[in-house]
Amino acid sequence: MQKSFLLGLALLTTGTAAAQTNLTGAGASFPYPLYSKMFAEYKKATGVDVNYQSIGSGAGQKQITERTVDFAGSDNPMSDEAMQAAPGKLLHVPTAIGAVVPAYNLPGVTQPLKFTGRVLADIYLGKITTWNDKAITALNPGVTIPPLRIAVARRSDGSGTTYVFSDYLSKVSSEWKSKVGVGNSLQWPVGTGAKGNDGVAGIVKSTPGAIGYVELVYAKQNKLPFGSVQNRAGKFVLADNGPASAAAQGVVIPTDTRVSLTNSANADAYPIASFTYVIFYRDQNYGNRTEAQAKALKNLLTWMTTTGQGYNEALDYAKLPANVAGKARSLINSMTYGGKKI
Repeated sequence: MQKSFLLGLALLTTGTAAAQTNLTGAGASFPYPLYSKMFAEYKKATGVDVNYQSIGSGAGQKQITERTVDFAGSDNPMSDEAMQAAPGKLLHVPTAIGAVVPAYNLPGVTQPLKFTGRVLADIYLGKITTWNDKAITALNPGVTIPPLRIAVARRSDGSGTTYVFSDYLSKVSSEWKSKVGVGNSLQWPVGTGAKGNDGVAGIVKSTPGAIGYVELVYAKQNKLPFGSVQNRAGKFVLADNGPASAAAQGVVIPTDTRVSLTNSANADAYPIASFTYVIFYRDQNYGNRTEAQAKALKNLLTWMTTTGQGYNEALDYAKLPANVAGKARSLINSMTYGGKKI
């Protein structure tokens, strides 16, 4: 507690100098509700304005590679190939753990439906086309499910949420893995596309019979029911902060923190969970960047992984586990400007 207070005090004392050094980020819609809150609070504390554009993880990765933003937001780590194509060494720092949920619009159904990974894969493969299909009703005995056609909603933009969802489906369905695979952008067998988590949530909200995968907070904000999903241990788990956090327990976190949390072996874990990352250059001396900009970014990232974690749970994101937060701060502390530690 004292350490957080001292860190906040240190940031406040540097706020005046940094107030003129505003920062720009772009990328994932998955953490946008959290980042909106974080950056508003950060501006109050320091005077630094952080402008974050929710344009999808794929677009965020493109912008940081092109060095048009100070940082990118992404729910999936960049691939080794994509990182090698960048003009400098990129670092990934996780800021939260979020859950991707199957949200749906089924008039008259008042209790959360149960889904398995196989059923979700078959819906998105176009093999299950009606809500009263026996594969769904068998999982939900006693629930009267209307015989509506399933209207599949999915992302049309390059999306980290899509990556997380498809990463999970590839682990639980060999057919999905071979026919569709994993990625930010996919060749979808079926469905209507929309931009951002908010776009998919909008389709589901306005379309009886629809199903869409969205980050938990978007389902809650739009008052959309969402289902529980069977985890690797066989338990049907409804997404919440605790089950999302459990997905990281027992997972070996590499030094660079790039790791998948889907289909966790933890018996209490929600199976479609992921870190969301901030991506930035280790050496900040490029283009017209100043050392003041570099220090401003380092201060922001330090705050997001310490004091800023206090905003995660109220917005339905899990905090970083202590060991992950420690690795994140080590990466932040490795930042340089022209080869010199900031």
